[in-house]
Amino acid sequence: MNFFSASTQLSHPTCQIFGVTALLCNLISGPATAAQTTNPVKVKIDHSGSRLRNISKRGRSAFSKLRPLCGPKTRLGDQTPKERWLSFRRLCRWQSYLKRKKIDFYLESPYPTYLINKQGAAVLLLRRWKSGMAEYRGLIFSKKDSEINRLEQLRGKMLAFEDPGSTSGYFLPKVLLLKKGLKLTEKTTPDAKVGPKETGYVFASTDANVVNLVLSGQVAAGAFSDDDYGALDGTKKAEIIILAQTDLFPRHLVSVRKDLNPLVKNRLKEVLLAMNQEEEGRSIMQQTDNTTKFDLLPGGEELVRRKLVETFRSR
Repeated sequence: MNFFSASTQLSHPTCQIFGVTALLCNLISGPATAAQTTNPVKVKIDHSGSRLRNISKRGRSAFSKLRPLCGPKTRLGDQTPKERWLSFRRLCRWQSYLKRKKIDFYLESPYPTYLINKQGAAVLLLRRWKSGMAEYRGLIFSKKDSEINRLEQLRGKMLAFEDPGSTSGYFLPKVLLLKKGLKLTEKTTPDAKVGPKETGYVFASTDANVVNLVLSGQVAAGAFSDDDYGALDGTKKAEIIILAQTDLFPRHLVSVRKDLNPLVKNRLKEVLLAMNQEEEGRSIMQQTDNTTKFDLLPGGEELVRRKLVETFRSR
């Protein structure tokens, strides 16, 4: 089975997305217990035409965190996963790999999930809890001793987002600012000129860089997630104020190829849902980028899908 964990980096004007895949063989069928390893369902993998490339450091880091989930101890397979690094230069490549059955399921945050799934190549399956969190939200913040204490004061100012593929560090805060009537314009550097009727923004690549830009006064405000805020040390936390927060969204989502064998799809669902019920499964998930558990989509697949569409379409 092909597993895909997307580490996204979207750049303007061309969309550049980096991803990684690992091959899982012999996804098992049978009772809904992760300990069963009989009656394997063979999954045919076609490797023809695969493009092998080096991946960005960020993508390698993301994959190393998710590697334990691909291992044989997950009971998803009886062979050591064969890893392949793939660089996807355009969004359509992801959709193409799903349609060509080179990717069977993947884990991602809401915004990249919407981008990948919107053409119908994949459907939502489960929610992934990360670091004990089922949901998260974006926060917009400024330096406490600055002149900025309301969103409206960001007109004529510069702010920092994390990266174009970030749900909480870019897209949700962007939607919130647009709803407030701000005109957002991407700039190349923090010191670029910003018109009085616009709000400029730059991408800082990481939440740590966003915080540093704000605290150093290079930008008037920044955006990151509430769990990024919770991870700040006491000194930095005392130096910032929260200007606004977005609605809550699922922390992470699991999607599967739309035409995946229903037996395989259901077995995958059973295995992931059961992993937090035994010590071995919990240990594997903890090593997988601090995954806490997988659970059913709140309100069902259709409700979550509709929320993604309503939030992210035409923004």
